[in-house]
Amino acid sequence: MRRQTLFIADLHLSPTHPDTCGHFFAWLKKVASRAEALYILGDLFEYWAGDDDLSSPFNGAVASALLALAHHGIKVYVMHGNRDFLLGEAFARASGATLLPDPTTIDLYGTPTLLSHGDVFCTDDREYAAFRETVRSAAWQHTFLARPLAERRTIAEALRQESRQAQAHKSAALLDVNAAAINHALRRSGCQRLIHGHTHRPARHIHRVEGCRQERWVLADWYGDGGYLACGASGCRLRRLGDDPDAIPA
Repeated sequence: MRRQTLFIADLHLSPTHPDTCGHFFAWLKKVASRAEALYILGDLFEYWAGDDDLSSPFNGAVASALLALAHHGIKVYVMHGNRDFLLGEAFARASGATLLPDPTTIDLYGTPTLLSHGDVFCTDDREYAAFRETVRSAAWQHTFLARPLAERRTIAEALRQESRQAQAHKSAALLDVNAAAINHALRRSGCQRLIHGHTHRPARHIHRVEGCRQERWVLADWYGDGGYLACGASGCRLRRLGDDPDAIPA
């Protein structure tokens, strides 16, 4: 097994998108199984109504696929996204994954690296920031999870529809990360690299923080061709799903 670590985000897995699900299962077997570790930085699912939703065949199949990867010796880490922030310990046990707080700092082959889903950096969108603060509160989550599962699914679907409608009327700049928030996070963490998703704008950016050159990698979503970030001792590279995994830097 080569020394490589993979990062993905924003898959938005759902039974209504079978092609994406098929790509994910195939990618786990072909590419992720050859890595040391897999980090899923949020929005693995289109939405997550609570860990009792593991009873659905689809959600159970996703958890089982990740568990098979973990049994193969691959470390699996999952961070909450803005759509699946209710993933809990039952999901972690079923998938063999370790749940990570947002943000998390790791040593990535000698480079201090900050990991985040990314929505916390979208500070210009004050409407979304207020919504995020509400649904991440213990009180809101306790009340929501006390509802019957079928009702929670209906609410989650309605929230997704409202979000789509709201985003359609917001500018691209408003939906992107705030540069000052990024620089503040890099400065506070002391990391040389930041990896995040959420914005669906895969790219490598260079930041200058207090005279130091730091890089920021944005992960691709899986709506179209999909993609992932492959990192090794020599650095990182954005890859498409169909790329040859042997080309990943070691």
